[in-house]
Amino acid sequence: MTATVAAATVAAPALLADLEISRAWLVDPASGREGPGEIVVEDGILVAVTWLEGPDAEGIDASGIIVAPGFIDLHAHFREPGNEDAETVASGLAAAAHGGFTTVCVMPNTTPALDEPSVLARIRDAAAASGSPVTLLAHGAVSAGRAGEQLAALGELADAGVVGFSDDGAPVRSASLFRNAVAYAGMLGLPIVDHPEDATLTEGSEANEGLIATVLGLRGWPAAAEAGAVARDLAILADVLRDVPGARLHLTHLSTAGSLELVRAAKAKGLPVTCDVTPHHLALTDEWVAGARRWSWEALDDDGAARDPWRDGAITAAPFDPSLRVNPPLRSAADAAACLAALADGTADAIATDHAPHAEVDKAVEFGLAANGISGIETALGVVLAAVDAGQLTLATAIAALTTGPARVLGDRGPAHRGLAEGEFANIVVFDRSATWRVESGALASKGKNSPLLGRDLPGRVLLTVAGGRLAYEAPSA
Repeated sequence: MTATVAAATVAAPALLADLEISRAWLVDPASGREGPGEIVVEDGILVAVTWLEGPDAEGIDASGIIVAPGFIDLHAHFREPGNEDAETVASGLAAAAHGGFTTVCVMPNTTPALDEPSVLARIRDAAAASGSPVTLLAHGAVSAGRAGEQLAALGELADAGVVGFSDDGAPVRSASLFRNAVAYAGMLGLPIVDHPEDATLTEGSEANEGLIATVLGLRGWPAAAEAGAVARDLAILADVLRDVPGARLHLTHLSTAGSLELVRAAKAKGLPVTCDVTPHHLALTDEWVAGARRWSWEALDDDGAARDPWRDGAITAAPFDPSLRVNPPLRSAADAAACLAALADGTADAIATDHAPHAEVDKAVEFGLAANGISGIETALGVVLAAVDAGQLTLATAIAALTTGPARVLGDRGPAHRGLAEGEFANIVVFDRSATWRVESGALASKGKNSPLLGRDLPGRVLLTVAGGRLAYEAPSA
């Protein structure tokens, strides 16, 4: 028997009047439980979560309708204010809902930078005007204007409600400034979210240093640029902790085996460090720049050695697709495998999309001149489910990395919801794991169409996203 989903008409004030989902597969990382079940939402409140057992559970498995807590994205770029041609807060929130996200943390590399409370107020006003029930949180800038010269007004930003501080889009180059930021943010009870990159090693770089970049004639981007920055950050964190016990560090979009091993060792020593990985660094590799279109795990042989994409006939598309230019760059298949392993063993705390929409004018150029970033908040679930389907992750691990993992990183300033909890406003996503959807420009709510997955079918069609008890997204009838 198949699951049934029934929703009543949504009326002002846009609370979900009634929703019943029966004979579905529930995944609730907060309770550590998954299995057959049913839920009932009334007036936006999750009033009943029933786990089915025995004969009632027969015929229900994880291959069909899945109900999970709404996803939380630690890292997205909505471009407003300053670059509304690429994305607005409204279009970004619509894209988030389509992807199953009920909470999104936006980064401060706007124009002007989010370095003072007035900019945060503008972003919040845009979110309110959008009418979307998806919760928007924000990271404030570490440095004034993100220029890396002096600290931003961290205290004022903390009072205004930011959830952390980052100069993302660029690293904090000055070790001295970074140390002061870690200490000050720690006293405020907030993390520094660093984009780890030694810019002295990456200036002019275009693609991951290795065979692919060499064959294509692209300037190499060494893994050491990330690992070296991670090592610096961890050393500074350990030093600051002696005087500021509340100091915390979050390393975003880690992409190399070396970086993740450093975090693994730091966690073993008890350092308060967390990190995230992106869907594209889990599933795509630098061979995509050459024209390959296989998943990262398909690029390794049974012994874990990289396959030659030219000898394997894996090159099926034209090289130099500018939608594949990202920072950090797509890495080797071995690095992607390390990202998957880090999720499996808990070294990586979360999957964050690094959703980076761009206007066509900034992407439809020579590869090395293209703006960095993939529009990925709507395709994240499908990419992660592809890894689950291939046995690279368990479904429970994948959902935890999209829900309870990022919630722990955010702490008290994150969303109140933690799982499928009765008596609270519903924050849930319902998706059909057995259904696929085709990634096409017209299917994306984001204004940014810069995805290397255009034309590809992905598993896991989102049917409903309910945020704060309100319907945020409902799939059109087939």
